[in-house]
Amino acid sequence: MASFEDRRYKQQQQQQQQQQHADPQAAAVQNLLAKAHSPESAKRIYATKIQHRTLHLRPSSPPPAVINAREARRKAREGARKRGKPGPLSNRERRKLGLDDVPRRGHRYEIYEPLHQLWLGYMRETLGGDLHSGGPVAAAKLASADFHGALAEVVRSRCPSRVGIKGIVVRDRKFVMEIVPRRGGLKVVPKEGTTFRFQVTPEQTTERGEPFVFEVLGDQLMVRSADRANKKYKTHFLPDL
Repeated sequence: MASFEDRRYKQQQQQQQQQQHADPQAAAVQNLLAKAHSPESAKRIYATKIQHRTLHLRPSSPPPAVINAREARRKAREGARKRGKPGPLSNRERRKLGLDDVPRRGHRYEIYEPLHQLWLGYMRETLGGDLHSGGPVAAAKLASADFHGALAEVVRSRCPSRVGIKGIVVRDRKFVMEIVPRRGGLKVVPKEGTTFRFQVTPEQTTERGEPFVFEVLGDQLMVRSADRANKKYKTHFLPDL
């Protein structure tokens, strides 16, 4: 007559055989556990850590209370920033809004004649005694000068149709000059490959003489007018001349 332990062992063997036929992978795992642990330990480990293991779908997600608090703080910061003092517009925003563009009704020569007179006074004061003598000192001053309001004429250009354009400079950008000619309109002249001619007339009440005429290579002016005043120029050979 079989003992109780023998019957229990046979039942376990039958259960294992049924599980092996039902799930070969589970049987392989149980065989591996049986090699390293006792039958009771192998069964317990398989049941707790493999068969009935808890599956966490979102283990790293914070609780809803934390998410709501974070969203509330973000909205509070945005509201405080909107209610605060607005900051200055960036260059991209100014270009998008067209704040720096010259309006069409302003494309008239007579509007900028007072600006040209201011530029003449500025150049007379900048050049001083070098107004007629010229030389390296005058060249250094002209290289860092501001040409807003100057009477410019295109004397040489890679594009022949631009030669002869003459008018007052209303905008001195990094790569182009916007010129309003005497007949009106707006001409956008690229600086690259273009030579501009300027002239500074002396004050008739105090001085006599011919106007001071000079030419500037546009390739050497491809700097923002605000940065040109602090730029240090060096004398070097120009292959385009």
